[in-house]
Amino acid sequence: MPNGPYRKKRFHRGDPLKKKFKTKRKTKDLDEIDRDLKVECAEKLLNQEIDVDKPGNAQFYCLHCARYFIDDHSMKEHFRTKVHKRRLKALEIEPYTIEDSERAAGQGSFIQPKKRKIETQPTKGGEEMTVDQ
Repeated sequence: MPNGPYRKKRFHRGDPLKKKFKTKRKTKDLDEIDRDLKVECAEKLLNQEIDVDKPGNAQFYCLHCARYFIDDHSMKEHFRTKVHKRRLKALEIEPYTIEDSERAAGQGSFIQPKKRKIETQPTKGGEEMTVDQ
């Protein structure tokens, strides 16, 4: 094996680009999305003004995945994907709160998180999308 510049790297420790790639495609966490699902915030996100810097001029937005789409067809296709269905399943359980952490630390009795029914948002055409579970 050559010992020159063509030698195979064996270690990846200390890679300066690692953190950049981890945070490059960072999406909203479940608690942030849960905050967006509140009625007044959801209405604002679904009826955004036209913004030419965002895909589809910010008119096609998936609340549950926090993603923009270029047209109605691509958003409907997204509603049928595993990624969207997994996100709906993850949002069924209420997010962990500060009160839950205090109860877990011994300041009160623990309450099991409740399940709730999450449905896919209506599309721009007006019809409700049904997701096969």
